[in-house]
Amino acid sequence: MKYAFSPSVVPHIPVQGKSFETENLVFPVHRIYCVAKNYAEHIREMGDHPTIQSSAVSSPVFFTKPPDAIVHAPSSSDSTLPRTTIPYALATKQLDHEIELVLAIGRSGINIPDSKALEYVYGYAVGVDLTRRDLQAIAKRNKQPWDAAKAFDQSAPMASILAKASMTDTEHEHLLQSANIWLNVNETRKQQGKLSDMIHTVPEIVAEASKLFHLQPGDLIFTGTPSGVGPLIKGDTVTGGIDGLPSIEFTIV
Repeated sequence: MKYAFSPSVVPHIPVQGKSFETENLVFPVHRIYCVAKNYAEHIREMGDHPTIQSSAVSSPVFFTKPPDAIVHAPSSSDSTLPRTTIPYALATKQLDHEIELVLAIGRSGINIPDSKALEYVYGYAVGVDLTRRDLQAIAKRNKQPWDAAKAFDQSAPMASILAKASMTDTEHEHLLQSANIWLNVNETRKQQGKLSDMIHTVPEIVAEASKLFHLQPGDLIFTGTPSGVGPLIKGDTVTGGIDGLPSIEFTIV
């Protein structure tokens, strides 16, 4: 077999953890799934109502991004790498930030029960779902897919993945039950919440995704954003974090 041209490098994100610090380990990205409307206050700020009858509340609603939307964007305080820059997206006048917990899947599975779902999680990371909000509004109005609004180049910046195997049971429990999630733009707090505010829990998200897709090692799942989403302009520096996880930082150029 001979390729017509050289294939692209597999997108990947570095892995951190007590037992992985010197191994230069990276997580190869297979697919990216994202959960829409997973925090009640975010649903309200988007003009909807989080009632139990709504489809977004009764079960997770998923959309996707391409694997090469990933950008490694570690905090300058956590990394010796140059600060990450991301070009302002094409074809939009409103590029919004959405801070999220990201799940890194480490095992293959379908129809995974909630009680077993965490066994399929390799690690956790902080990510930002960059969104062309004006294009999303047009898509919603016309009942069209969100691809142009969500699945564009460099629309999924992420910090490094913290391997679950390096976490104590107490650290893992704190992350899923009481960790804070936040995002600043130019040192001004824009988003603030707790992972416990998620409508659908991490086990529920993994289980429901596995009913729709054959999850594979290398899959990432963005789990939704708290309220406070808003626009970015060129020159803005975004920082964000979740208790216990490596932080994210990037500048829009």
